[in-house]
Amino acid sequence: MTPEQAPDSLIQRKQLRARQRIIDAADELFALHGYDAVSVSDIAARAEVGRTTFFRYFGDKTEVVFAKEQALFDTIALAGADDTVGAARDHREAIEQLRPIVLRLFAQVTEDLDAYKHHTDLVEKHLELRAREALKTQQLASNLTEVLRSRGTAQTIAVFAAQIALACYETARRRARTAADLVSESGAAFDEVLTLGSG
Repeated sequence: MTPEQAPDSLIQRKQLRARQRIIDAADELFALHGYDAVSVSDIAARAEVGRTTFFRYFGDKTEVVFAKEQALFDTIALAGADDTVGAARDHREAIEQLRPIVLRLFAQVTEDLDAYKHHTDLVEKHLELRAREALKTQQLASNLTEVLRSRGTAQTIAVFAAQIALACYETARRRARTAADLVSESGAAFDEVLTLGSG
């Protein structure tokens, strides 16, 4: 690391720590008082940052609930940057290309099972959060479409495959008895889709 790089790296580390303090503070306050009873000012005070700092990282307190979603988008982007995979020639191949990405997303979100359960319980209790989650889920589908498009897959195939992958994602969430079952249930849903019409 050069001297020129060091300040940027230090600033970035400080920014990441401040962002994480906000996330941790919000999690603690939501657990203690419930989502509706907690304000942005409460979160900022708990994190020992100003409101301006809060809004530098999050548009509103709803965004804090979904702060970890960015890591999922990063995982999808990383898959899109993999130039060793070529264009899918048909719908089946496109779905097969998306399968490992979706399984990786579930493996990622369930690394901390308690945190995942806390998040899903919180979202389920609030209409506003469920609506935001629906938008984020559709964003996942859009990003999966772009992964296929970046590999040269035809638009119509990419859109179809991404929506099927999203259906497998949602199916796993509804079938899984516990968060620990999400990866296996997602794999099973893809298996079912890929065997349709083969009998």
